[in-house]
Amino acid sequence: MQAHEPIHISTRDRVLRAWQNTMELIRDYQLYAREIQDPTISDLFSRMAETECRHGADLHDVLKEMAIQKLEE
Repeated sequence: MQAHEPIHISTRDRVLRAWQNTMELIRDYQLYAREIQDPTISDLFSRMAETECRHGADLHDVLKEMAIQKLEE
């Protein structure tokens, strides 16, 4: 590859990075929920963590499906 050629970022790369970002957000939101004394704000972060869990599960499902498709090629 020559220096002037752009780096190709695949769909899988983007999905994997999104999943990694989601996992980090879950950990952060759970930590905030435990550390914050205000029950309203703590509950908000707990709910945000739960929402991110669903996003993470969806992205993980996509990654698994991509892996299966790759094996079938």
